[in-house]
Amino acid sequence: MVNARWRAVWFCVIALVAVWTLGIAGYVVARNAKVTPEKVKAYIASTDLSKLSGDERARAIRKLADMLNALSIEDRRRARLERLAWGWFGEMTEEEKGSFLEMTMPTGFKQMLASFEQLPPEKRHRTIDDALRRLREGQGRGPGFGGGSANGTNGPPVLSEELQAKVRTIGLKALYSESSAQTKAELAPLLEEMQRVMESGRPFRGR
Repeated sequence: MVNARWRAVWFCVIALVAVWTLGIAGYVVARNAKVTPEKVKAYIASTDLSKLSGDERARAIRKLADMLNALSIEDRRRARLERLAWGWFGEMTEEEKGSFLEMTMPTGFKQMLASFEQLPPEKRHRTIDDALRRLREGQGRGPGFGGGSANGTNGPPVLSEELQAKVRTIGLKALYSESSAQTKAELAPLLEEMQRVMESGRPFRGR
């Protein structure tokens, strides 16, 4: 009877140790598998896109897109603002640039553009201002992996004054549809931030 009781105790202890071991192993695997800006930067630095061609080149571009898409919201914002992928982007063909932008734009952003265009002019301007403000705040929260200063003043501008003026006068949907891949890439941080603002419901509320 005593031996049976001790066997049950030892069985519980062994089972508990096994559960903890599996839990720790899972945590380590998940932590190592998590995509970070530093891992994206390391991948870009370790791969020379200009030396790749065909399927190998397409796979490399797809992998970079997948890594960017796997970043957290905050890390993705940093990657956009610091233009981490621009070194590769400049080496892509126009077709590759278009595909890369399609792969890395958030799901539903085209629907967001359509909803945005239906807002009254005042709310459209307010939404743009809100998104730009949030981007500047994100850029100024601290030094990122691209070498910007703590206040973001050494980093690239969130959006050029020229593009900001075009967004307000031409309209975001029309501007995006008529723009080159380069301009679309410059607009990408604003589009992502505007989608977050739109999803929050703030543009549809009263003042």
